[in-house]
Amino acid sequence: GNLEDYEETVKKAKEAWKVWADIPAPKRGEIVRQIGDALRQKIKVLGSLVSLEMGKIFVEGVGEVQEYVDVCDYAVGLSRMIGGPILPSERPGHALIEQWNPVGLVGIITAFNFPVAVYGWNSAIAMICGNACLWKGAPTTSLVSVAVTKIIAKVLEDNKLPGAICSLVCGGADIGTAMAKDERMDLLSFTGSTKVGKQVALMVQERFGRSLLELGGNNAIIVFEDADLNLVIPSALFAAVGTAGQRCTTARRLFLHESIHDEVVAKLAKAYAQVRIGDPWDSDTLYGPLHTKEAVKMFLDAVEQAKQQGGSLVCGGKVINRPGNYVEPTIVTGLPHNAPIVHTETFAPILYVLKFKEEEEVFAWNNEVKQGLSSSIFTKDLGRIFRWLGPKGSDCGIVNVNIPTSGAEIGGAFGGEKHTGGGRESGSDSWKLYMRRST
Repeated sequence: GNLEDYEETVKKAKEAWKVWADIPAPKRGEIVRQIGDALRQKIKVLGSLVSLEMGKIFVEGVGEVQEYVDVCDYAVGLSRMIGGPILPSERPGHALIEQWNPVGLVGIITAFNFPVAVYGWNSAIAMICGNACLWKGAPTTSLVSVAVTKIIAKVLEDNKLPGAICSLVCGGADIGTAMAKDERMDLLSFTGSTKVGKQVALMVQERFGRSLLELGGNNAIIVFEDADLNLVIPSALFAAVGTAGQRCTTARRLFLHESIHDEVVAKLAKAYAQVRIGDPWDSDTLYGPLHTKEAVKMFLDAVEQAKQQGGSLVCGGKVINRPGNYVEPTIVTGLPHNAPIVHTETFAPILYVLKFKEEEEVFAWNNEVKQGLSSSIFTKDLGRIFRWLGPKGSDCGIVNVNIPTSGAEIGGAFGGEKHTGGGRESGSDSWKLYMRRST
């Protein structure tokens, strides 16, 4: 789509909102329930399309659509529960009420790596709150964007509602910039890199708009000497290699207590050697290609920088000689915790393994990177677990114990601190971000 298409779409979406805002919230929930059912019916074919266009393995593609289905279920219940308090007024015969109203039109810009789920988290909640949605998916996953929008539009139109309640404009940075600068976007939810997110935030802030940012992560797993290594090895593997390292929650740093460092590295290298690499559509495949040729170049550059900064390759580091953007899952040891490359988020399957001695230093190292998305420790020490969850523990939005950094539950608010942007999507009270409060 071009800017004229965008202009027409915004007008249609704004008109559609007038219809949608008048529908009672539980009735909006019923429409969202039907959207969830429509997605359920198409889950395999849609998962297959995600796999084809993005490159993730088929079960992950299906799993991503399942997340949208689950968040629809969550939103249905929420549509009957949104409320503000009635507070005691100090004036006789008066009532003091907090009423929540929809913001209006929610712009949703999503990234290539989760071309369905992230839109689902935003749109299902935004819709029951009474908002219309305008989606700009990643330019490299436009087939997925079109397919999802057609499924939603049919449900809306079958209910005699305008399809424009959930509008779509496919396009590049010109459309994204237009959305960020557009006063008619009452909320702009942006998922993508920290670099682009910063530009978006500044453009939205300049017009005193409202933004919800889900940006980069440089996530760490910390393994203490008392950890159960039978949990650690598969968790670290899944978190570092899953989606070929292209999740915002991918584990990029693995801190190992010096007493178990060598043992864990040996076991992990053995596990890496067993990763089944192949066609994402093949049910045996665990690990598919990177999304683009640019990603392959970034991977090679990062491996080179890691070597130059003193790192040693335990495994991987090369492009795989086969059609497609395949690279070897990579483990690098021997770098200091503050090496520049360790502090750089490369959207590729490179895991930096680092040694530590004390709890206090490793908690500080977890927190010293710019991003604050996901974090994880492996330990059996209850005191340490509560210190990790407490004020001097992890500074991330997602704080895990004895599970990997990747993945999320739709019932909890998803998002991170610092350069991750501070936004929250999906569960808990994140619905408040899609509404405005009137006292």
